[in-house]
Amino acid sequence: MMMQNAYIVSSVRTAIAKAPRGKLRNMRSDNLGATAVEAALERVPDLDPNDVDDVVFGCAFPEAEQGFNLGRVIAQRAGLPDSVAGATVNRFCASGLQAIALANQAIATGQSDVMIAGGAESMSLIPMGGHDLLPNPELIAETPKVYCTMGMTAENVAHLYEISRADQDAFALRSHQRAIAATQAGRFNDELIRVNLHETLYLDGKPQPVETILQTDEGPRTDTSLEALAHLPAVFRVGGSVTAGNSSQTSDGAAATILVSEAKLKEFKLQPLGRLLGFAVAGVPPEIMGIGPVAAVPKVLHQVGLSLDDIGLIELNEAFAAQSLAVIRKLGLNEEIVNVNGGAIALGHPLGCTGARVTATLLHEMKRRGVRYGLATMCVGGGMGAAAVFENLMM
Repeated sequence: MMMQNAYIVSSVRTAIAKAPRGKLRNMRSDNLGATAVEAALERVPDLDPNDVDDVVFGCAFPEAEQGFNLGRVIAQRAGLPDSVAGATVNRFCASGLQAIALANQAIATGQSDVMIAGGAESMSLIPMGGHDLLPNPELIAETPKVYCTMGMTAENVAHLYEISRADQDAFALRSHQRAIAATQAGRFNDELIRVNLHETLYLDGKPQPVETILQTDEGPRTDTSLEALAHLPAVFRVGGSVTAGNSSQTSDGAAATILVSEAKLKEFKLQPLGRLLGFAVAGVPPEIMGIGPVAAVPKVLHQVGLSLDDIGLIELNEAFAAQSLAVIRKLGLNEEIVNVNGGAIALGHPLGCTGARVTATLLHEMKRRGVRYGLATMCVGGGMGAAAVFENLMM
């Protein structure tokens, strides 16, 4: 089988809204994902939608409003031709990144020429764990740690790797400060897309149509401080250190990336943003799932023949400050290049969307800084890690 290069020509995201009371609280994930796909296509107007082979979208809890094969529904809602197929992939927090990796693989192996990949999640409409949690009873009896809640895994990591409450709060504050600075400086402008919201509210018993726009992340807080964070109680373990303030925020959002083969790149005279050089996943004990990147990052670096010294920018999903700090310290990451525009503690973590969101953020920041290689990595529920290396082609 002849391998070919796959090129990323567009990568965008919606602003991330708070769940369950943010502006996207009533917007279905399929509509949100379709908005991202439409915006991604607008960035490459010369690309013929009839040439799109497949739409692959990540979603962590694909049920109810996120059910019915979200990828195919998004393709239809985005107005793509019936000839464009669709699929949904679930690797929990890494679902969006996994979708992009699968799209990349389809092009690299010659199975496809044009792919759209991304992620969408509404934590307002579909709660953590879904509406009807039905874990395997035998597995619970034999290996209950597989279903360890995310908050408890963070407490386990904090204890095992001796991550103090003070360090967690300081990390959380920095995430907000960096996200606020990036927003004010307009560093998210190139990746953000406009979401038009149409709602009907009832005022004094009468229906009132309301139109609003979301184009700015709702999560970053200008009013937080170390003092405020220090007063928050632990929420997962008595006497613990993991709080709502040093954990990622429940959120709603979507992101989409378009990848093409070299033949289509030349045919449509497209300008590539970058390439996905490698992708790797790895398993770790489920009860300390937050440490997953420690296993995945060396795998992907070996795969592409690079070292951490070659990496100029890193997006590490901040599921919790405890696990982020444990990963940074175990891998010896340079904190000056990790989440330079803040992370999920400030911006939010719309589960299946996040891998696609960090891809968009990383690619545009690499372009802005003239960085050749960037790394995206995240821990994954159930005891996994995922990591991807991207190359900037806009230098």
